[in-house]
Amino acid sequence: MKPLKLFGMFFFCGLLSPTRGSLSGLSCAISTRAIQQVMSDTMVKSGLFQKHLQDLVLPNIMSDGGLLNAPTIITGLHLERCRMPTLSVALLHGIGMQLAINVRLDLSGNCLIGLLSEVVFISLDVTITTNIKCTNFELGAFQVIVDDCFCILGAVKIKLLSGLLSLSVHDIVLNHLTATLPGLLCPVLDIVLKIVNIQLVGTLDVVVPIGSKGTVHFHPAGPPFTSGSSLMMDLDGTVQQMGGSIIPHDSYASALPPLVDGLLVDSLMAICMRQGLLSSMLALLLQISPHIFPCTPEAFSEANQLRDSITALYPTGCTSCPAASPLSIRVEAVGKPLIQLEPNKATIELTVMIQVFINSPDGPIINLLVLRADLVLNVRLSISRGSLVLALSLGRLALLLESSDVGIRDISNLKPQFFKLLVETYMPLLNAAVTPGLPVPNLFKIPMTRMHFQILKGMLVILL
Repeated sequence: MKPLKLFGMFFFCGLLSPTRGSLSGLSCAISTRAIQQVMSDTMVKSGLFQKHLQDLVLPNIMSDGGLLNAPTIITGLHLERCRMPTLSVALLHGIGMQLAINVRLDLSGNCLIGLLSEVVFISLDVTITTNIKCTNFELGAFQVIVDDCFCILGAVKIKLLSGLLSLSVHDIVLNHLTATLPGLLCPVLDIVLKIVNIQLVGTLDVVVPIGSKGTVHFHPAGPPFTSGSSLMMDLDGTVQQMGGSIIPHDSYASALPPLVDGLLVDSLMAICMRQGLLSSMLALLLQISPHIFPCTPEAFSEANQLRDSITALYPTGCTSCPAASPLSIRVEAVGKPLIQLEPNKATIELTVMIQVFINSPDGPIINLLVLRADLVLNVRLSISRGSLVLALSLGRLALLLESSDVGIRDISNLKPQFFKLLVETYMPLLNAAVTPGLPVPNLFKIPMTRMHFQILKGMLVILL
């Protein structure tokens, strides 16, 4: 049969290798079982395939009967009902995939044998099979070719109301159906696949909000490819501030670890999110204003001890060092937070600047300390409502003295107090900022229930 071409549909493609060298914030691996479930739900269980078969009308069947049999004419042969449709798929290594639909068709029409006219009923099992291949990836679009469509007829039952049916009539009907059904059923399958294309492709190219700070645009980064018993594809995520610029990431497509195929034994899909994309989404959430507060016990439980410790560091004989003026503290994140993923462990590296200053009404601001604080945050991950939820705690702190207007040089004794200061005053702000979570794309309409994950080196594997 002539190839049926579909454009923009890339769910069914199968190539050999990942899209190396292009940005890819995430990859997904879909088991054959999941592909079959999605296609069955979308095409068969939804009634879409059956709906487009309803208007099936077959051409008339005519036979002169020969020397020994009466002429036979069957007209008005049409579909009464479509029963027990089932769908199956098989991945074709390096080619694509094969889709097959098994269905029982009940037909009826008018049969004229000689001068006797009566109703004829035909029931037959048919398997419609087609190969689906992918070519030409450009600007996020694929050209998909659906070809080699053919039909295999199974058991055929033909019944007249009178019960009289010659073997020759049976053979005539069987030969006619064998010749005409592919040309009728394959175009129906073509139409249904185009509709499915629109429904499923939309899940691969979607813009999802990241809280109220911006969005991430998930989109294909390359053509799909087959690996073992799964279909795999690279996607990217473009993170953009609300009404602003794009936050880049540096994740590139790479082969997924062999572990992923093993995980699909009990899962429908694995979504592998790379730490570069996760860091970009996190950077959007952690765009918070500088936190300025007075160094008082109401704001920080060890405020008085911190004041005394800083005063003790004043150089001997310092005449410009303030003695009793109230202190203020300013904490501001600088740079981009980085998520680091190691087996079964996730941390965030974040740098903040801490300014301890005196702001007297009648004089200039005096910076007692300007510190660079490199934080390592422990991350406890969970998944809720299709998002990756983070709970942060301060794990490690490294302090570096950037400057001091009063000549303080050694801050090593201040680390415990600044650690507690960040825990009490800044960590609640960070946890509030990440409350919306990092969105996980809902690919191919696979239900996002019973999701769990594994942390590998450089990537988070989410299993559905």
